[in-house]
Amino acid sequence: MPQSDFYAKVRRGLPALLHQWLTVGQADDDRLALLLAETARVAKLAEPESTPSGETLVAWSQSSDAHDIPLWAPCTAVFLLNQMPARPAPHSEAEACAWAYCWLRNRQFNDIDAARAALPEHLQSPLAHPLEAAWADQQGLRLI
Repeated sequence: MPQSDFYAKVRRGLPALLHQWLTVGQADDDRLALLLAETARVAKLAEPESTPSGETLVAWSQSSDAHDIPLWAPCTAVFLLNQMPARPAPHSEAEACAWAYCWLRNRQFNDIDAARAALPEHLQSPLAHPLEAAWADQQGLRLI
């Protein structure tokens, strides 16, 4: 898929990714927003300027314009979802693209094979094609 199409799918999938966190997380919305922001800080994934409210997190998860969602939130959601024993997985192609995009933003990989091998086993199949597209997108953005 062309890079512009891939990134458009990523943006469409970001709200669904945050919805997964709200659905699978075992706390109220305010607590899940706090966990997301604090995990971003502690895991050094990002430095959110402020901790969103649960209401804000819900709004992001229902957004039709994902440009208002700060990337630290879905990237941190991927970090947390990948560690859950419930083994959540994307429910759509757009969400899978968002998941793969965030996976690559969270860690440094030398090549696509290392990125694929580092995925939890239950995500290797559903993210196979989106991860390749995410890798191509990431490599296309690097300066020569």
